[in-house]
Amino acid sequence: MIGRFSLSLVCAGVLALTACSQQLDWIEYRGNQGSGATANALHPPLGLRWKLRLQEESGKDAKAFNPPVVIGDVMYFGSVDGNFYALDTESGYMRWSFKTKSAVNSVPFADKDTVYFGSNDGSVYAVDIESGKQKWAFPTGNTVQSLVLRYKDTIIFTSDTGATFFVDLNGVEQNRIPNPVWSHHTFQVYEDVVYWAPRGRSFGAYDMRTREFLWSVDVTVPYAVWYSFPALDKKQVYYSSSYFQGGNDPVKLTYYALDRLTGNTTWQYEDSIDMGETPWNRETVFMRHVQLLDYLAPSLYKDLVIYTSGDSIIRAFDSKTGSPAWRKQLTYATSSAPTVAGDRIYFGMRGDENAEGVSSKKPQLVCMSAANGSILWQMDTEGAILSSPVISGKRIMFGTDKNYFYVLEEIF
Repeated sequence: MIGRFSLSLVCAGVLALTACSQQLDWIEYRGNQGSGATANALHPPLGLRWKLRLQEESGKDAKAFNPPVVIGDVMYFGSVDGNFYALDTESGYMRWSFKTKSAVNSVPFADKDTVYFGSNDGSVYAVDIESGKQKWAFPTGNTVQSLVLRYKDTIIFTSDTGATFFVDLNGVEQNRIPNPVWSHHTFQVYEDVVYWAPRGRSFGAYDMRTREFLWSVDVTVPYAVWYSFPALDKKQVYYSSSYFQGGNDPVKLTYYALDRLTGNTTWQYEDSIDMGETPWNRETVFMRHVQLLDYLAPSLYKDLVIYTSGDSIIRAFDSKTGSPAWRKQLTYATSSAPTVAGDRIYFGMRGDENAEGVSSKKPQLVCMSAANGSILWQMDTEGAILSSPVISGKRIMFGTDKNYFYVLEEIF
């Protein structure tokens, strides 16, 4: 998790070759419509602009990372020290910080005037994006470790095992849905419908206009289960799940495409986890990964749906049929969800770290072709990347479980 930091500037190193990128801001979790993708292609060579050594919690590795949002040359992110920061991506200079009463583990949303985020002190805050001054605070009565999203003139967020709230731009409540089960809740909104909204132990598609569920996904399994953040296109909603059944049974991975309007299954694909040469038992893998807000989240590229699933296989499916389009076996397990930028995929891969954290092979940032899964380049990192990389303009940003925050950029 992110904490207080000190800045260390590092010399740039070359990774590969060509020109500059247009600036496309990254203002919401997983990008536009949760696609895990941006048209903002990065063109190597890339070098290390700078990295931060973040505060360690009692010397422990970080278990999760708060993905930033980026507008222009400023990134905004929360911290376990209770602060929310605005940091200059060019220099690492702190523009401002905002103090809450507990850890900030939610994923923020930013528009041209305001940044919105939740805190474990039970409130959601709206803060002026230029000055860092509070505009309003909304108390929920529970920790807020969810995605926070603005849709039209409504701010949407979920408190842990409390409720999903819909408030106006002044912080006045308009509606709420009971949330008796889910924590670290993620969702997306498309044409006034929330995918996913909590419905008891299940979840579904909730129409904000009629305040009714259009359909729901039943969750009746008697064992540990994790459902991913969804990605949407005009016709379908894509997501995946991971079941840990205990004993010697493998962790079951399932990939889904549902009709966005009816909830009917378009296709479904099942597989088992494959850890490659990462020597962890399956329970350790499952419990570690579910602390990541974007664990199992898909990326959309043209007619493909692409998943890293915390194991050693990258899977790409035809979005219409669910047929495997390509499959890439890695030496070690992945550590983050993917981000597609242009025609390339970026994600984290673990080294040969054992259950005690000892490793002789460093984790890496991996870049591969979205079209066929061929690896284009790899870069060693201090710690495994947590949460999918964020890409804006000429830069890519990510944090690791060794409490480092990286900013890489195009050299030319």
